[in-house]
Order: sequence, then C-alpha cells, then structure tokens
Amino acid sequence: MNIRQALLQNKIYTKAQATAITTYACSSPTQFEKLMQCFTDKDYRVAQRAAWSVSEAAEKNVKLIKPYLGEVVKQLNRTSVHPAVVRNSVRILQHIDIPEELQGEVMDACFNFIEKPATPVAIKAFALTTLFNLSRLYPEIVNELKTIIENRMENETAAFVSRGKKILQQLQESKTPGV
Repeated sequence: MNIRQALLQNKIYTKAQATAITTYACSSPTQFEKLMQCFTDKDYRVAQRAAWSVSEAAEKNVKLIKPYLGEVVKQLNRTSVHPAVVRNSVRILQHIDIPEELQGEVMDACFNFIEKPATPVAIKAFALTTLFNLSRLYPEIVNELKTIIENRMENETAAFVSRGKKILQQLQESKTPGV
C-alpha cells in the first residue's frame, strides 16, 4: 500500500479508510514511519487525513509512536495545519508518558490551547487531560490549571465544562498539594 496515495484516493475520507491505513501502518515500523511522514507533510490534506490514523495507531501500539513523540509535539505549534493534526497530537499525548525533555513544551502548548477562546473544543478537552496528567509530576501547575478551568467554565462549551468538572473533582480527591 502506498499510504500517501491511499490517504488522497477518495474525495471523502472515511473511518474504514482510516482504519485500513492504521492496520497497514501498524504492521511494521517501516510502514509506520511512512505514515508519520504523511502526518508531518506540508500538504494540508495529507497531514489532516494521516492524523486520524496516527492517533489510532498510537492507541493500538504505543511503542510505534514513542520514537516520534518529538514530531508529535512539534505539531502542537504548527499554525498552517488542519486542526485535526493538532487535535490528534494532543489526543495521543493525553494517553502516554511524555518524556521529560518534552514536558515543558507540552505544558506551554496545552495552557495556550485552553486559554484561547478560538481553540476547537476537542483540542481544549485533550489539553485539559494532558495537563491534569502532568500535574501529577508538577504539582506546582495545579493552581494554574484549577484557576483557568474555573474562570473559563462560564464561557465554554458543554464538553469543556464536563471535562473541567471531572478534572477539578479528581484534583480535589487526590488532595494534590496546592489544591
């Protein structure tokens, strides 16, 4: 399978196509590398469509994504990409142990996402979870996370409010220092 061609072959990209590409990419590290090349491609549509499969592949086999976490983190600050690329990057990061050398950059990006009203809601929700996970390693960010959630609740969507309430409850239950 030529992954790039498969990503672009139809006008409408379906879940079935994304799943087929994911399965193929997960068959070997070489095929996964080809998918990652599409994910980081400058072509808007190629990167957008590859993002879905990269996210699914990371859930299926976290070992495949680990060597590329630096590339995933770089996607967080790209402004010329479809929001799906950023959304799937943060989705991946909420489920994995982020290497220490990338944690600061991830925290900065996630705080920026949740502070900007124009950020798509799914990106905000995944950013909240990522920050909550990092707060276990960095209890000093708990107060900032809590304050932002509480201050944004009135002006956010139901998805943000729901995720925010769950995180506030988990922070309270964990009695993390600073809460």
